[in-house]
Amino acid sequence: MNKSPNILIIISDQLRHDCVGYANRYPVKTPNIDKLAREGLVFEHAYSPIPTCCPSRQSMLSGKRVESFGAYWNYDGAGGMKSPAMPEDIFTWTQGLHDHGYKNGYIGKWHVHPDKDPTSFGFDEYIPDWGADIARNETFGKVNYTNGWRGEIDPTPLQYTRTHWQAEQTIDMIERYSKEHKPWHIRLDFNEPHLPCLPTKQFADIYDPDSIPEWDNFNDSFENKPYIQKQQVHSWKVDKFTWQDWKQTVALYYSFITQMDDAIGSVINFIDNSGLDEETLIIFTADHGDMCGSHRMADKHYVLYDDVVRVPMLARWRSNIQPGTRHDGFVSASLDLAPTILELTNIDFQDKDLCGKSFAPLLEGKAFNNTRDCIISTFNGQQFGLYTMRMLRTKKWKYIWNTCDVDELYDLENDSTELINLSSRDEYKDLLRELRIKLYWELKSEGDTLIGSAWLKDQLLENLKL
Repeated sequence: MNKSPNILIIISDQLRHDCVGYANRYPVKTPNIDKLAREGLVFEHAYSPIPTCCPSRQSMLSGKRVESFGAYWNYDGAGGMKSPAMPEDIFTWTQGLHDHGYKNGYIGKWHVHPDKDPTSFGFDEYIPDWGADIARNETFGKVNYTNGWRGEIDPTPLQYTRTHWQAEQTIDMIERYSKEHKPWHIRLDFNEPHLPCLPTKQFADIYDPDSIPEWDNFNDSFENKPYIQKQQVHSWKVDKFTWQDWKQTVALYYSFITQMDDAIGSVINFIDNSGLDEETLIIFTADHGDMCGSHRMADKHYVLYDDVVRVPMLARWRSNIQPGTRHDGFVSASLDLAPTILELTNIDFQDKDLCGKSFAPLLEGKAFNNTRDCIISTFNGQQFGLYTMRMLRTKKWKYIWNTCDVDELYDLENDSTELINLSSRDEYKDLLRELRIKLYWELKSEGDTLIGSAWLKDQLLENLKL
């Protein structure tokens, strides 16, 4: 590679892997994201390292599991249960880019540190998402929403919504940075489609709630599942909800995704029409997914179903990536970004002890042999109390270690909706032994402090006689 690429990273908050058009699973319209998918590389099995906002973003910048530095859940946690944030002196790949001549800009949701903004971690400029609210309030007036987390239609003119205001700020930043004749990296971080979903009417009108198909795993009986899953539907007060109660919220979720996609389209069109497409690497992904009624649950807590840990991910770099490329191996949508970007930009990171694996060769159109044979996701509790979980997922199996309840084992080839927990069946004892041992060594190699406790290590490896 003769020239360092411009890098545009687009992050969506709480976007499911099956709720983009190119996934061909549910009828969500994302024509601009689909265009990127056709013109670039789709990662079929991208996973969030932890389905919680702050930790996922912290791992994305640091390339480390948050458990290794004690930031277990959101630092602004509910009920006063606050967690430490990412250390201020930690190495970030964005600081590495800055030190090697990149111009770095950040637009949108931050949620990484309570006191330090992106300019403390290698960014030259930060435009927060709440700037859109200020612009709207000054011009259009403040909007009072009344339907809580279930969402409603936003009467705000489209140009003052966060999606489209952030897109305009991004276009302006790209235009300014491109005139400086040095490589740039811009992070566009959407808060959408995080609940409450508040699409404008023109996007809400696209979806008739009566035409929204029920999630395949909606009718979960929770038989042989950890009790906390049953508790979740009570905690969110949705234990009596039928699909008739959920379909309006799911329709708003679809609508919010399509509105975000429209904003993304304006940014991509600007890049393409400005002749920057050949020299600009675009990566799109999400911090984690959303239950949004799957397994009858809301939000993303106390479960590690694919609905919340598997995310969409794609990359387009016209000078290197062949259109229509697919990668079926596992990637960590957060952890793998650090070594990948550093390798692409020829920045040495061998002494940084990163947890991720670089997939840079895939982006350069080269042979790639560093495929993972499994992927790990974690959860440490927060919203309704502390509760630790660790997940190991192979192509066929998903094993979940619930430290305070029964474990979970799903055969994903025959039960892709994760409805049947096989962990208590005698015929899977040997498989459980194998997966537990593998999980232990994966957690140990990535600095997870959970197994630093002799009590918990013994629980995970109980009767395994290692």
